[in-house]
Amino acid sequence: MSLSTLKNGRERGFFDGQFLIAMPGMADSNFSRTVIYICAHSDAGAMGFVINRPQDLTFTDVLLHLEMIKDEEAIMLPPHSRDLLIQTGGPVESGRGFVLHSDDYLCESSIPVSDDICMTATLDIIRAISKGAGPKRATMLLGYAGWGAGQLEAEVGNNGWLNCPANEELIFDRNLDDKYERALAGMGVTAAMLSTEAGHA
Repeated sequence: MSLSTLKNGRERGFFDGQFLIAMPGMADSNFSRTVIYICAHSDAGAMGFVINRPQDLTFTDVLLHLEMIKDEEAIMLPPHSRDLLIQTGGPVESGRGFVLHSDDYLCESSIPVSDDICMTATLDIIRAISKGAGPKRATMLLGYAGWGAGQLEAEVGNNGWLNCPANEELIFDRNLDDKYERALAGMGVTAAMLSTEAGHA
């Protein structure tokens, strides 16, 4: 496996920083027409987040659920905080929240997942965002997608996914409805051009 190194010294797996784009024949309804950003990949497995599935929650809902604010305080949240996009990140640990964000915010629990993007899964970043002191770009994801050792490689080899380098603009783009099509367009293809027999890029 070819490995390079991130700024923090962590080795980068082959699929790290890649998009997975579900092929039209994807049988698992959890992943039909999904775009997944892979954050960690090694011989032990892989982890990533679906970046085009909406979640029927607002950031205010999250703060109220965590009892970090009271109802009457919601109106005092900075506009940028209230607008934080909440998405369904995947079927694993769907009640757990993760924040993908630009590297202008870091705390002790922040993990670099690329040279420009970090992931933080603690309340520190939630508090920071609620006070207007969070990262410039961020999206919150509930749950994640995970693969065991060799599983992702097998799925790509069986034409379950297309893979290509991730596009940071697309990761944080709020328009989820056509993100699948735009991810494909970034590879120069359309869904109509694909079949279950197509190879990966």
